[in-house]
Amino acid sequence: MFAQLVEYLNNGSAASVGVLTVAIMLLCGFALTRVTRLLKLPNVTAYIVTGILIGPYCLNLVPGSISESTAFLPNIALSFIAFSTGQFFRLNALKGNGIKVLIITVFEACVASIFVFIAAYFVLRMDLAFSTVLAALASATAPASTMMTIRQTGAHGDFVNTLLQVVALDDVVGLLAYSIAISIALASSVSGSGGGIDFNHVILPILINLVSVIIGALLGVLMKILIPPKRSTDNRLIISVAILFGFCGICEALGVSPLLGCMFMSTVYINITDDDKLFMQLNYFSPPILLLFFVRSGVCFELGALTSGSNAGGTSLLMLGIVYFLVRIAGKYTGAFFGCLVTGKNKLVRNNLGLALIPQAGVAIGLAELGARTLGGEMGSALRTVILASSVLYELIGPACAKLSLSLSHSYDKNAQEEKHLTPQEEDKLIVNFLIERIREIQKELPEHTQPVPVEVPNGSFQGMHTMAHHLHSNNTNYHQ
Repeated sequence: MFAQLVEYLNNGSAASVGVLTVAIMLLCGFALTRVTRLLKLPNVTAYIVTGILIGPYCLNLVPGSISESTAFLPNIALSFIAFSTGQFFRLNALKGNGIKVLIITVFEACVASIFVFIAAYFVLRMDLAFSTVLAALASATAPASTMMTIRQTGAHGDFVNTLLQVVALDDVVGLLAYSIAISIALASSVSGSGGGIDFNHVILPILINLVSVIIGALLGVLMKILIPPKRSTDNRLIISVAILFGFCGICEALGVSPLLGCMFMSTVYINITDDDKLFMQLNYFSPPILLLFFVRSGVCFELGALTSGSNAGGTSLLMLGIVYFLVRIAGKYTGAFFGCLVTGKNKLVRNNLGLALIPQAGVAIGLAELGARTLGGEMGSALRTVILASSVLYELIGPACAKLSLSLSHSYDKNAQEEKHLTPQEEDKLIVNFLIERIREIQKELPEHTQPVPVEVPNGSFQGMHTMAHHLHSNNTNYHQ
């Protein structure tokens, strides 16, 4: 039966093959998250491994045409990721501690990029365009596993606050670095082909990116006009997705990445509307798209090229992957250390922040897909392979490194938390309890009413809710004890 399914997927009609392939990718991706959840690993790891397992090097469940037929997925997925990052650029939030956090973020991102560029271009003698793009990708960090570890340990304090702010801004710096790097790569590629570096080859990509940023900002204003508060939930989602998809199409026609434009679109929108609900709606809509994107990345991962001794620019891909993996970690740690030193952070933050910035996944993988299409050929394939392979390793060691950094910085009570592992049900109870406590705090600030407000509820409902709230509070108290 398994063999017949594989044969049908390779020989059936285009419509049936496409629908069944998407279904297989979604179901298999979800199924493997049940395993990675037990191992305390992020979902991204499960999605990438799923793609590798159902791809041509293992089960071969996915037809080879899936890569070309879903070529639009990287742009769409990255548009949602970039749009979500813009919400962190509230002007009022950046006025306080924003400058120090920005300095630390620029240090840790840029030093990692510089280290990787030196290793790739001067040590391994890789092509300038390839080295530049690979170095830009080194700046990005995946916050999912770090934030998961913070939530599970209940960590708090200056170290945690600094870490959360840095990882929120880190991908933004990565997007900017990639936009600059890809322009340099295109200019150097033209020069390498004998055309020489023309003024247009350097300035034109920058101008096109600037145009995309302006269009994105204008679409942010248009989004405010088309999505007033009275608009229904369904229509808000329809309009926002339509604008994002349309902007992706415009950027594809211009031959430019939609990342910066989407980021500025959401930045403008959040600052002129202060509307968090739209981001929550898109976060509910985007998971299937992101799952398909990461599974597709795993399918396109050339496992054979990594293990067979294939090379790019005369360097083994295995050697290149190992160098990138180690050098990026050194760059992240060094950059975070000196960034904290410059901004006057205490010793505990300065010595341990870099450990929590090791994971790399979402944005880097998406940018690698775009970079692979831009570079093309052997270099493009090598870029995708190295980033995917290292991302899997980063996501495997990321949670452990994050927990170590939280422990060394004394951000949580190790004795109280070490032996306690939260189940999904316990995590949900803690979230509900947190909301209950916040409601109680708000109630204390409200003026007291002389007359109680009558509220009709079914018999026993209020008592049942009170009992449940008391039960959740008791569980949480026992957990923290």
